[in-house]
Amino acid sequence: MSRNRVLAALSGALLLGSAGVANAQSGSAWYSGDWSLTIGAAGSVSPEYEGAKDYLFRATPMISFGRTGTITRFSSRNDNISFAVYDNETVRVGVAGKFIFRRDDGDSDDLRGLDPVRFGGELGGFVEVYATDWLRIRGEVRHGIRSHKGVVADVSADAFQDVTPTIRISGGPRISFASADYFDAYYGVNSAESAASGLGQYSPGGGVRSAGVGGAVTWKTTDKVTTSLFGEYSRLMGPAKDSTLVRERGSPDQFTVGVSATYRFDFRL
Repeated sequence: MSRNRVLAALSGALLLGSAGVANAQSGSAWYSGDWSLTIGAAGSVSPEYEGAKDYLFRATPMISFGRTGTITRFSSRNDNISFAVYDNETVRVGVAGKFIFRRDDGDSDDLRGLDPVRFGGELGGFVEVYATDWLRIRGEVRHGIRSHKGVVADVSADAFQDVTPTIRISGGPRISFASADYFDAYYGVNSAESAASGLGQYSPGGGVRSAGVGGAVTWKTTDKVTTSLFGEYSRLMGPAKDSTLVRERGSPDQFTVGVSATYRFDFRL
């Protein structure tokens, strides 16, 4: 069975399992209850491409959908688009996805001669655990769709503290892993690409992708509007750091700073 089919089967089992739990506990349809949809955008200064040494400004969407909890949830700009199918006061489990935009030599001259990374996405699942009332640990595992054929896993831990009723500070470590297929799409250089780009050939394996730290100051502007100022630092490691693209033209040190704003829609089904 292919990895795409395995992923689809796991996602389906997760949805059906959570639906069964909800039906058994409440005697009603799994989707009944209070829900919220949060949408927004982040504008940031970040590397031209993953592994670049030059920076540019870009905007990215932020979307989250899930049941309305009884406590204030913590969220991070690192969280990808997600849908919680199981949610209580300490654990959330669900489906996570990410859009991937095309990467080619229009993004940077460094990429001339390399095969483009096509527009596509990643689909998988996430688990969040609120270990304490001030610490959230989140893990995501996603499989590439169209852009690459690899698997990516991200793990983060964020401590958060409300310094006023409307202002929260947060931060913590991040680490990311990826399979050889992911690294090949973004960091591999075959013989034809080497001849066209001037980069040395490179055939990566799988392993640790990056490790770093991030933080944010979040302001609950209104009951439904939230804005934040954030910063991130990550160090490329393993197959990413060893790539000829990074060694000859880029940098393993990656910085991001930006602002974001989201709006929450509440509704009942």
